[in-house]
Amino acid sequence: MITVAEIIEIIIRETPFLEEGIAEGIINLSALARKIKPQVESKLMKPVSESALIMALKRMAPKIEQKVLAGKRSVIKMGDITVRSDLSEFTFSKSDTLLSKEKMLLDELHGSANPFITFTQGVFENTVIVNSNLEESVERIFKGERLVSRLRDLAAVTIRLTPETVHTPGVHYSILKQLAWHNINVVEVVSTYTEFTIIIQNEQVDTSFSILLKFLTAKK
Repeated sequence: MITVAEIIEIIIRETPFLEEGIAEGIINLSALARKIKPQVESKLMKPVSESALIMALKRMAPKIEQKVLAGKRSVIKMGDITVRSDLSEFTFSKSDTLLSKEKMLLDELHGSANPFITFTQGVFENTVIVNSNLEESVERIFKGERLVSRLRDLAAVTIRLTPETVHTPGVHYSILKQLAWHNINVVEVVSTYTEFTIIIQNEQVDTSFSILLKFLTAKK
C-alpha cells in the first residue's frame, strides 16, 4: 500500500519549483500541508491529519536539500558559455534517404569556416539546425523529403559541462529552470557528453545569456 511519504514525494516531484523552494527553506510547510491535504487523501483514500503531513515534509526536507545542493555543486563547475545567432531549424519525417542526405550536407560543408550544424534523429522525425546562410543548401539537398516544420530566427546558447554532470541528477533542470522563471521559451535542446545547447528565439538570446551567466557565476 502506498504511504503518505510516497504520495508527498510524487506531488513534490510533479510540481515545478516546489522541490527547490523546500530546499531553500522559503516554503511554509504548514501551509503546504494544508494545500496538498486533499490530494494526499484522494490518493490514500482515507483522511490524514495536517500534523502527519507536516511531519512527513520535515523528514523529507534534508533529503531534498541534499539533492538540490548536489545539482548546484555540479553547476558551479561548469565552464564557458558560447552563443550562436541566426540559426534555422528543419524537421523532416523519417525516410530511408535522410541519413544519406545528412552526409551530403556534411560533405558540402567540409572545409567551411566553423559552421553551426546539428542533427537529431528521433523515432519518427529528424531535425537539422544550421546557420541561416545554409538554408539554400538544406533546401536543395533535402528536396523531396517531407518537411514537418521550419523555424527561423533562432539562436543557440551552449554551456560546457564537466564529465561528472552526466552522473548528477538535476543538472539540466537547474539550467532550464532559470529560463522558465523568466518566461524564456526553449525551442529545442541538443546535448553531447560535455556540451548542453539550448535553442531559443534570436530576440531572447541577450536576456538568456545574461540570466545564465549570472546563475553560473553566482557564489553558491
